[in-house]
Amino acid sequence: MVGQLRVWAGLHPEDAQLASLIGELSMKSEEFRKLWAAHDVANKTHGTMRLTHPLVGELTLRYETFALQGDEDQYLSSYHAEPGTPSEQALRQSRKPRSRSAGQG
Repeated sequence: MVGQLRVWAGLHPEDAQLASLIGELSMKSEEFRKLWAAHDVANKTHGTMRLTHPLVGELTLRYETFALQGDEDQYLSSYHAEPGTPSEQALRQSRKPRSRSAGQG
C-alpha cells in the first residue's frame, strides 16, 4: 500500500493534500515511517492484502485494480475474501447490525 502511495506521490508532486496525508502518517505511525523510508515503489494491479478490521479482526483479502479508460488518475479496485475462509466469515459477521451499548441513545 505504501509503495502505491509513493507511485501516486511521484505522479502528483504538486498535490498538497497528498503531501499533508503523507506528513500526517509519518508523524503518527512508526511503521509508516519505516515503509516510506524504504523507498519501495509498487504499482500492483492484483494480489493479497492483510488488514485489521476494528470489529472482526484480521482479514486476508484478494484485490484487483483496474485503470479506467480515458482517465489515468481513476482506478477501480475490487476486494474479496476467498470462499470458505475465516476472512469470508468475518466479512459476513461485519455486515450484521450491532446493538447499541447501554449508555448510547
